[in-house]
Amino acid sequence: MQKETGLLERVFHLSENGTSVKTEIMAGITTFMTMAYILAVNPAIMSAAGMDKGAVLTATAIAGFLGTVLMAAFSNYPFALAPGMGLNAFFAFTVVKQMGYTWEMALAAVFVEGVIFIVLSLTNVREAIFNAIPLNLKKAVSAGIGLFICFIGLTGAQIIVGNPATKISLFSFKQAMLAGTFHTTGITVVLAILGVLFTAFLMVAKVRGNILWGILFTWILGILCEVTGLYVPDPAHGAFSTLPNLSAGLASFAPASISPLIGELDFSQVATFNFVVVLLAFLFVDVFDTLGTLIGVSSKANMLDDEGRLPRIKGALMADAVATTAGAVLGVSTTTTYVESAAGVSEGGRTGLTAMTVAVLFILSLFLSPFFMAIPAFATAPALITVGFLMFTAVAGIDFTDMTEAIPCYLAIIAMPFAYSIAEGISFGVISYVIINTLAGKTEKISPLMYILAVLFILKYILL
Repeated sequence: MQKETGLLERVFHLSENGTSVKTEIMAGITTFMTMAYILAVNPAIMSAAGMDKGAVLTATAIAGFLGTVLMAAFSNYPFALAPGMGLNAFFAFTVVKQMGYTWEMALAAVFVEGVIFIVLSLTNVREAIFNAIPLNLKKAVSAGIGLFICFIGLTGAQIIVGNPATKISLFSFKQAMLAGTFHTTGITVVLAILGVLFTAFLMVAKVRGNILWGILFTWILGILCEVTGLYVPDPAHGAFSTLPNLSAGLASFAPASISPLIGELDFSQVATFNFVVVLLAFLFVDVFDTLGTLIGVSSKANMLDDEGRLPRIKGALMADAVATTAGAVLGVSTTTTYVESAAGVSEGGRTGLTAMTVAVLFILSLFLSPFFMAIPAFATAPALITVGFLMFTAVAGIDFTDMTEAIPCYLAIIAMPFAYSIAEGISFGVISYVIINTLAGKTEKISPLMYILAVLFILKYILL
C-alpha cells in the first residue's frame, strides 16, 4: 500500500499540491457523480439525429475516459472531459434536423474542429486568449459559471420551470396536486430541496465528501419514495425511475457495440460554405466554453498565479483538442472540459489523480450503466446548486469601486445563466470591457488581443 501511495505521489505530486490519495479519489467520485447524467442525456439527444442510442452511450463513456486520461497525463489537473452539453444539441437539432446534414457530416465538422484546436494549442493562440482576459473578468467568469450551473441544477430538478407568461417561474405544488402529478413531479422537487438542505448542513458541519453524500442521500430518498409509491415515475413528464434496469439479467451489464458509429465521418461537404459555417459555430462555442470552464474552475481551486494565468494550461488545452478529434472518430459530438469538475475541486481535488478517478469510473460505467443511468436529475441538482454557490463566491474578489471593471464583470455574470451559455458570458464581458474602457480613455488596460476578440465576438453576432 505504501509503495502504491509512493508511486501516486511521484506521478501526481500530491503533497506539493496539498492533497492526498483519499481526497483525490473522493473528489473524482464526486465529479463523476455530478456529470454522470451525460451517460443518459447524450444518447437521448444524439439519437434524435438518427444515431444508435446504445452505441452513443458506449462512445460517450469511452470519449469521457480518453479525454479525462489525457487531461491527467498532459496537465496533472483535476478536470474531467466528456461530450459537451449544448454542443450535442446543436449537433443533433440544428446541424442535422434543421440544416438537413447527415450526422456523419456533422462528425466530420467536429473532427476538423479538433484538428484546428490542436494547431491553435500548439501555437499558443488559445493560451494567449486565456492570458489576455483581465483578472477581474476572470473572477466574473467564475461567478457567472456558478449561477449557470446552479440554474442547470434548478431546472434539472424542476424547481424552476418554464412559464409562458413569465418565461420561468417556481414550481407550483398546488397546480401539481390539482393536475394529479404531485407524486410524479412534485415529490422530486421536494427531494431536491431536501438534498440541498442536507448538503448545506454537511458543509456547515465541515463533513468531508459533503457534495457526494448529498447526491447519494437524495438518490436513496428517491428510491425509498419509489418503492413505497410516493414517487411514481413517468418519462412523459421527465420523471424517470430511480431503480437500475436489470430486466435483461447479466446482459444488462454488457456494453453496446460501438461499431455503428466508429469511423463514420463524411468529408464530402468539407468544401461547402455551410460546412464552414457549421465548423465555425462548433469552433467558436467550444473555444470559449472551454476557456470559461478552465478560468472558473481553476479560479475556485486557487490555481491561477498572481497575473491570473494558469500554469500548464497548454497541456489542458491540448487534452481538450485531442479528445475532440478522437471523440469524433468514436462517434460523439465535441468532447470538452466539464464545468462539473468544480464539484471535485470543491471537495479538494487538485491533481490528475482526481481526473484519473473520473476516467476509471467512465470505464466502469460501461459495465455498470444501469446504475449510473439511474441517478436522476433531482439527485444531482443539490450538488450543482451547492457548487454554484461555491463558485459564485469569486464575486467577492471583483473590484466594484472601478466602474470600468465592475460593469463588464456584471454583464459577464448575468449573461451566462440568462443566455444559458458560458461563451455568451465571456462575449458580453469582453465586448463591454473594450468599449467601456475605450470610451473612458483607459486604453492602456486593453491588450491588442482583447480588441481582436471584441471584434470577432461582434462579427459572430452579425454573421453566425
